[in-house]
Amino acid sequence: MNSGFGHPPGLVAWWRRLASRALAAGARTPFYLFSAEPFTGRIAELESLDLGRPATLWLSCKTQPLAPLLRWWAAQGRPIEVVSEFEFRGAIAEGFPPERILVNGPAKHRWLPGVSVRGIRVNFDSPAELAALLPLARRHHWRTGLRLRTAGETDPEFPDSPTQFGFERDEVSAALRRLGKAGLKPETLHFHLRTNVPDPGFFDRALSEVAELCGQIGWRPQNLDTGGGLPPRYTLDRQGDRMDGGYPGGLDTYAATLRQAAAWFPGLREWWLEHGRFVSAGSGVLVVTVLDARSRSGIRQLLCDGGRTLNALISIWEQHALVPLPTRRGKGVTTVVHGPTCMAFDQLSRRPLPSSVRPGDQLLWMDAGAYHLSWETRFSHGLAEVWWHDGRGLERTRTAEGFADYWTRSGGTPRPAVLP
Repeated sequence: MNSGFGHPPGLVAWWRRLASRALAAGARTPFYLFSAEPFTGRIAELESLDLGRPATLWLSCKTQPLAPLLRWWAAQGRPIEVVSEFEFRGAIAEGFPPERILVNGPAKHRWLPGVSVRGIRVNFDSPAELAALLPLARRHHWRTGLRLRTAGETDPEFPDSPTQFGFERDEVSAALRRLGKAGLKPETLHFHLRTNVPDPGFFDRALSEVAELCGQIGWRPQNLDTGGGLPPRYTLDRQGDRMDGGYPGGLDTYAATLRQAAAWFPGLREWWLEHGRFVSAGSGVLVVTVLDARSRSGIRQLLCDGGRTLNALISIWEQHALVPLPTRRGKGVTTVVHGPTCMAFDQLSRRPLPSSVRPGDQLLWMDAGAYHLSWETRFSHGLAEVWWHDGRGLERTRTAEGFADYWTRSGGTPRPAVLP
């Protein structure tokens, strides 16, 4: 019961030991605990796949914008994908050479001119963006590509409407001509289906569409950037189904899809993979402390110092395993785990937990390595501590945000909390 969702017992025990180390070293809950070790396993899995062509694995910075992670990745000579000025500047600050920085995302013409350096890679997102950035692309010798919106890229809330990203099919030829006249040969075709792509069929349909277009207009891209998509292991959707359940053969079914598609692109040299959630999710946990316990209407309620509103917005659509520390056994009772904010929405989890879990215990919200820092909030509280494990040492890389930090951000003047 304590591990849940298929986590190997040894993995759960490893995270318990690491969290205990952090607590013994002075960690204050709520805190995020991230480790490089799970990253290495996911990287090895992707790089061992036979995709029919070589593959380059890019670090999706938006998924886990953590400075020590970027340093660790850069030290291995690996490249990074960024989608904002903050991420771009972070990549430069942590030592990535320009040729190992890929700039994706929309509306780059708003910020990229102020920070651009020579030799970066840029995938243009729209005709207007291309027109605005083309002079800079020539001057700084960018290596370029285009993002295409495929038919499967629709608004998740309104499936009949397209997303706002990328070139439409009928805009691509003009963009290629414009790049050619500027002396820039576009090397990369990029698409990004969505997060948590349900099954490899989505990739198959997108690649078939892209191959048809390339054949019609005579474009032979050297690189195919397939974007994000692969769901992480050990997470469930709100209905309780595994989010990677559409991959019954594991990554082999995905690899077979790309391997087959490689033959459709005569000029293809490399696949570019930036599967942020798959690579990052298992690399972190959120550690919270139970502050209060209540029983109402046949359910147990645990109130904790961290939760959905502050630390885990992703729990709106994903269910993650929740592990008590210390280990608790006994009868499982339906338990709702709440955060500390004044919102009924603040529910981290609703599932059976041992009735012996009590105030003072810690709970480990598993698989918290993807998008948690990106979507962290300050709803009546400061930001949480962050701890990093590089495979050997363990260090606090961010202290909890105190009142003075919090209040001055809103233009206030912090004063001692002493009444006259």
